[in-house]
Amino acid sequence: MNAADLKTQVEAAWADRALLQQQEAKDAIAEVMAGLDAGTLRVAQPLDDGTWQVNEWVKQAVLLNFPIQKMVTQEVGPFEFHDKMPLKKGYAAAGVRVVPHAVVRHGAFVAKDCILMPSYVNLGAHVGERTMVDTWATVGSCAQIGADVHLSGGVGIGGVLEPLQAAPVIVEDGAFIGSRCIVVEGVHVGREAVLGANVVLTASTPILDVRGPEPVETRGAIPPRAVVIPGTRPKAFPAGIYQVPCALIIGERKESTDRKTSLTEALREHDVAV
Repeated sequence: MNAADLKTQVEAAWADRALLQQQEAKDAIAEVMAGLDAGTLRVAQPLDDGTWQVNEWVKQAVLLNFPIQKMVTQEVGPFEFHDKMPLKKGYAAAGVRVVPHAVVRHGAFVAKDCILMPSYVNLGAHVGERTMVDTWATVGSCAQIGADVHLSGGVGIGGVLEPLQAAPVIVEDGAFIGSRCIVVEGVHVGREAVLGANVVLTASTPILDVRGPEPVETRGAIPPRAVVIPGTRPKAFPAGIYQVPCALIIGERKESTDRKTSLTEALREHDVAV
């Protein structure tokens, strides 16, 4: 089936769940999952103008796949799993290094020259070339991770299945996400941005750009090449004034050097923990 036909089948089944009993709908959903696994389909994709297009029907197919699958016991050496989704296969042919106990579910794409330390990549996710998913990092369902990204140890990239959200988390090419960072609820991290250790970004987290004479507040997106650290600011409550979390944009990578050098300089210049 071509993409237009798949979209029609999936959207019809999303509107009428009784159609999930029909083989044609099941085949369409299976084809979408296979396309996600191979990287030929994506939940979201970059456009030529720098914006991103969310393919809502692809995410719908991921969700519809759950009720039509049955629980199956999978044995991997001495380990046993009991789940509805099979595990991803074919790493050697794909040119991906996978260190035990890295786990990727079928329906997630991992590009050539990626390195997966003991970590987890959920279905619907897309991980670009040469990206490092470091120890105990998690890439949530349908998250879009670019090429040359480093997800440091313990990073949590949120998914869009539980709870259901409209837009996936997007981390663009060359970004560095420091240890124990949390990025959830459709937050968009721009190209070559640097998040220092323990930065928490949700859709409602205040992002304060403090590079100028006055702070500039935004939410939901980190601009390209920004250097970000965790911060707090006072907020009044009935019981008193307390410090609440925010993220501080304190600098940016330099244009004059290449990606690797500019990352090192950015971390040193701004004394950012990673």
